[in-house]
Amino acid sequence: MKEKINVLFIGDIIGEPGLNLVKSLLQSFINKYKIDFVIANAENISDGMGILEKDAKRLLELPIDVLTGGNHTMDKIQSHKFINETSNLLRPNNYPRGAYGHGFGIFPVKGTNYKICIINLQGRTYMKPIDCPFRNFDWIYEKTKEESKIFIVDFHAETTAEKIAFGWYTDGRASAVFGTHTHIQTSDERILPQGTAYISDVGMTGPYDSVIGMKKDASIKRFIYGTPQKHEVATDDLRFAAIICEFDALTGKSTSIKRIFYPEF
Repeated sequence: MKEKINVLFIGDIIGEPGLNLVKSLLQSFINKYKIDFVIANAENISDGMGILEKDAKRLLELPIDVLTGGNHTMDKIQSHKFINETSNLLRPNNYPRGAYGHGFGIFPVKGTNYKICIINLQGRTYMKPIDCPFRNFDWIYEKTKEESKIFIVDFHAETTAEKIAFGWYTDGRASAVFGTHTHIQTSDERILPQGTAYISDVGMTGPYDSVIGMKKDASIKRFIYGTPQKHEVATDDLRFAAIICEFDALTGKSTSIKRIFYPEF
C-alpha cells in the first residue's frame, strides 16, 4: 500500500491570466512530482476579487481537488448559493456561526484508502474581526482526528508573525500550514520539529507586471492620492507559485517540502 502522499498547493490564482496559466502548467507538475492531491487558493479568481460559479467550475474541471479562499471569497454575492452547496470550495471556517459555506472538509485521495482534512482559516491582525483561528483549529482537529491523519491548513493572514505563531501552535497536529493572502512568496519553507510543514506565504499565481496582481497605474495612484481607484487584473509576466509536500500517510507528518516558482525572475 502507498505510504507517501504528495500534495501540490497552488498560491492565490489571480483572474483569467492566472487560471489560464494553471490550465497550461498543472498537468506537467502533477506528472513530474507524482502528485496525488491538488489544492488551490481561488479567492481572487474572478476579476481579482471573489469567486464566481463559472470560474470555480472551470478550476474544478482541472485536476484540482479542493479550492480554498480568504477574505474575498464572499465578494461575489451572486455566488453565495453555489459556495454554500459546494463541498470542495472552502471559505475561512472562523467566520461567525451561520455564515454560508464550508470551512473544512475531509476528502479522499484518489487511488488510495486515505483521506485528507483540508482546513481554511483567516487571521485577525489587520483583518476583519472574526472568530479566533487558533481555537477554531483546536475544535476541528478534535472533531476529525479519528477520520484523517493528514491535516492541511490554508492560513489566510496579513502578518508573518500571526502565521508563524499559528505554525508553532499547530506543530505536531497540522501536517502543513500554508500561508496565503499577501501574494508574495516567502523563502522560509521548513518542517517544524514535530513534523508540520510550514511556509509564511505560498505566493501568487498570475501576472507579476503588476502590484500584487492588479494593474500598476491604478495601484500607484491609490497610494499617491489616497483615493479609491478601479481594480483591474494585470495581464503580463505570468508566473506559477506553489508548494509541494510529501506526507507520511500513516502518521500525517510531513517528510519534505519544496517551494515552486516558475519561471524564476
